[in-house]
Amino acid sequence: MPKAKGKSRRHKYSYNLNRKRLYRSARRRAAPRIACSHIRHAWDPHKSVAQNLAEMGLAEDPNKAVPIPKKLSVSGMEVESDGQQLGKKIVRKPYVVNEMELEASLPEKKSNTLSRDLIDYVRYMIQNHGENYKEMARDEKNYYQDTPKQIKRKINVYKNFYPEEYKNFIASLKPEKMEVQ
Repeated sequence: MPKAKGKSRRHKYSYNLNRKRLYRSARRRAAPRIACSHIRHAWDPHKSVAQNLAEMGLAEDPNKAVPIPKKLSVSGMEVESDGQQLGKKIVRKPYVVNEMELEASLPEKKSNTLSRDLIDYVRYMIQNHGENYKEMARDEKNYYQDTPKQIKRKINVYKNFYPEEYKNFIASLKPEKMEVQ
């Protein structure tokens, strides 16, 4: 099968093409990546970043938003000058800041949990051996061959994560031991 014509021909480099300008214009058109959903919904792509943030009541530059007062010396005394803002901007979208403050005031969810296997392991060990960690280390259910200190640490982690559940579990074990005696 013959080769396609023109494929093996050397391509000429175009010296007149300004590649930097093409790259810059493509970058300039891209919208900024916004992480906060409240800002993303209120964003106007036809306005600049400074205009959008000013309408929402947010600061573009934190150094300009909260200026450090300069100290002036007048007849030996130091007097603080007030940072005057030239041309206050009208906040047209105050709901953005209100929603962000509301979201920030919500309490954090406790996302740390223990695996069900670890919980079952710790409960089994406490149920069968009580506080005897050396006996726990020799138990056949100790698959990972934990040392007595490692088992004690796992039990303490369980106590810290689920203090109420641990108290209820220990309380449920005491009647069983009384019946045995």
